[in-house]
Amino acid sequence: MDTYHDLISQTFDFPTADFTVQDHELRFHDIDLMALVEKYGTPLRLTYLPKISSQIQRAKKWFADGIAQTGYTGSYSYAYCTKSSHFRFILEEALKNDIHLETSSWFDISIIRNLHAQGKVDKQKHIICNGFKPEAYKKEIADLINDGFVNCMPIIDSPNEIEYYHDHVNEKVNMGMRLASDEEPRFQFYTSRLGVRYADAIPIYEQRIKDDPRFTLTMLHYFISTGIKDTSYYWSELSRFVHKYCELRKVCPTLTTIDIGGGLPIQTSIQPDYDYPYMVAEILRTIQRICAQEGVPEPHIFTEFGIFTVGESGATIYSILDEKLQNDKELWYMIDGSFITNLPDTWALNQRFIMLALNGWEKQYKKIQLGGLTCDSQDYYNSEKHIYQTFLPERKPADAQPLYVGFFHTGAYQESLSGYGGIKHCLIPAPQHIILDRAEDGTLTDTVFAPQQEAGSMMRILGYE
Repeated sequence: MDTYHDLISQTFDFPTADFTVQDHELRFHDIDLMALVEKYGTPLRLTYLPKISSQIQRAKKWFADGIAQTGYTGSYSYAYCTKSSHFRFILEEALKNDIHLETSSWFDISIIRNLHAQGKVDKQKHIICNGFKPEAYKKEIADLINDGFVNCMPIIDSPNEIEYYHDHVNEKVNMGMRLASDEEPRFQFYTSRLGVRYADAIPIYEQRIKDDPRFTLTMLHYFISTGIKDTSYYWSELSRFVHKYCELRKVCPTLTTIDIGGGLPIQTSIQPDYDYPYMVAEILRTIQRICAQEGVPEPHIFTEFGIFTVGESGATIYSILDEKLQNDKELWYMIDGSFITNLPDTWALNQRFIMLALNGWEKQYKKIQLGGLTCDSQDYYNSEKHIYQTFLPERKPADAQPLYVGFFHTGAYQESLSGYGGIKHCLIPAPQHIILDRAEDGTLTDTVFAPQQEAGSMMRILGYE
């Protein structure tokens, strides 16, 4: 029978730039994963910082190449969507690449101020403030503007939001406006709850923004929750948005910029299936074509990529504790963690990540189901994106070494959705978190960001201590 290595090589174009095998063990960005497991144990969460900078530079190059290819006359700026991962080490790595920031909560403003105090963010940085805004969020935005953050830009999500800035902002304000996109046809409702109606955009500008000498409308924001995909739905919504931009630009000459939200996808399979340069060039061509038809200047473009920035930097590693044959053919490998608590998108959104064995590549393989430690029936993982099944090397009681499995490109949202540092379902602890970086000479460094959660921290949260 073929080995696990044979299965992966026959199924995918393997090895890849990110994944290789050496001495029957997996390497991720040429990192000796088994050495990390031996040093730190499992479950283990990894963040590989160089991948963040690499992703940002890739996207910048795609847009630079697309602008050169199409002759697009507007500029391009990259913003990081902080809600994808708020950790300090993520923001500091991203900010090395001359980017801007997008916020979605009043607590984000505390992060901005902290980074400013460290000299990581200056008052010229574009701070794009998105989302529906309770009073606390509006106050933080107004305070930033009044404190001299000249490019702090509230993106109007509701007409009533403008009144707050009218009453509380003392400086000039560059504003944006978010349009409420239609959701994908299979969605449970038709139009996004966020943003203003298309029909209201011009009246809001003319009645609430145009005549206030402090307000300047400079940006129109577009967001599709499914992200940038080569589908008729995406191109239709983008075209509708650009036509509205042109209509508003004709009455508002200060409107010079669009913000394309809903970012580029990350790779969720070993097999690449997304043509990034093509999609970027097509976005530019679409905007360019419609602006030419409407006779308005091509806008400057901001993107606010979150998952794309940080997703592929993350990995989560488990040990296989035991196996259970529950009927004639369903073999379960039980992990030393939980999908619901550690990788909640696998449960809530049926999200697929890249799953590969760390060791045992020379062994025969088996079709298996992966089971988590909670008592919930939904705590499992049993299908990959392309093959709708899961396979791992076989394991035997006599094996000298446990079998380890890694989930890769898990760097976005999983910590925040699972409640980092809080209590988890069945009180399953948060895994140890390791940060990986490379020195200037390429030497890999590993540092502990947080140890595995202890019972004492949960007891304090629950009120027992």
